[in-house]
Amino acid sequence: MSNPQQLRYSKEHEWLSPAEDGVATVGITEFAANALGDVVFAQLPEVGSTVAAGETCGELESTKSVSDLYSPVSGEVTEINQDVVDDPSLVNSEPFEGGWLFKVRIAEEPADLMSADEYAAQNAG
Repeated sequence: MSNPQQLRYSKEHEWLSPAEDGVATVGITEFAANALGDVVFAQLPEVGSTVAAGETCGELESTKSVSDLYSPVSGEVTEINQDVVDDPSLVNSEPFEGGWLFKVRIAEEPADLMSADEYAAQNAG
């Protein structure tokens, strides 16, 4: 399992892209997608809502369980991935590409986000 080097990762298994014009993309990692199993429903935060780093902002439901979605940063949601709402299996098949979840205008970025190598080490074995 390979985690893209340009992304940063939360201990709750979300990833964050580098910000472009202050807006970053959020998704869940392949590790989390595999642990969840087949995702069948995605409840994402509303566009215009405010999310807080480390706080729940939605849910992903799989055939096995329901898992909270946490925001890795604080800010305002600028866009959600409607494709994932319509086809939640994208979270499993393309966790780092087409399965992204939402975009957020970053107000504050926490210092505890990990590099790809740190995330891999935390979830090894």
